[in-house]
Amino acid sequence: MGFFDRLSRLVRANANAAISGMEDPSKILDQSVADMQADLVKLRQAVAMAIASQKRLRNQAEQAASQAGTWYERAELALKKGEEDLAREALTRRKTFQETATSLSAQVQAQDGQVETLKKSLVALEGKIAQAKTKKDMLKARAEAAKAQQQLQSAVGNLGTNTAMAAFERMEEKVESLEATGQAAAELAGADLESQFAALESGDDVDDELAALRVQLKGGPEAVALPAADASTEVKPVQVEAVDADLEDLKRSIDKL
Repeated sequence: MGFFDRLSRLVRANANAAISGMEDPSKILDQSVADMQADLVKLRQAVAMAIASQKRLRNQAEQAASQAGTWYERAELALKKGEEDLAREALTRRKTFQETATSLSAQVQAQDGQVETLKKSLVALEGKIAQAKTKKDMLKARAEAAKAQQQLQSAVGNLGTNTAMAAFERMEEKVESLEATGQAAAELAGADLESQFAALESGDDVDDELAALRVQLKGGPEAVALPAADASTEVKPVQVEAVDADLEDLKRSIDKL
């Protein structure tokens, strides 16, 4: 493939692409219908001219046939008057007009066929133009809808890169983060309050146990009953110092809670 062939093909391809890009469906549809209307006008003119020619040929054929009849009558008259040469001349004229009438009749028949063909073409073109007009409005509406859809898709596609939309989405995420932080703080505060009350409730139990233990160690009348001693087991007195040491250990344990 030569360089100039490739260059020519490239130029034609770019030109076609540019023309396709500039085509407006609505305008092209209107222009197409206008072109068809112009063709319809031309075809109507052609049909009118063919009909006029048909009528002119038919009139000429009828006139030639009439002249042939007239010359035949003259030939008869001349022959009756004994003018044989004049009768022969009249018959010669009659034959000329007969040939003309026959030729014109053949042309009239051919013209009739052409006129019928043109009339059928005219009716078909009128039907196509009527159909095109009906489709034109529908196609224009579809073209406008498709163009609007493209614009909508383009606008939606640009939302992701739009600065205002991006800022809006960032603020939405920030609000959600603040809400989550507040909920977490509230849950932690509630958990701390529960633990404080639990500590207070457990502290009352420890104090009660401590009071009961003190009464028991003092051996008062409210002392908690000890298990019955075995007769074979010797009961030894408890040293107060040892109990005090245990008591101090118990207090330190409680303070650590």
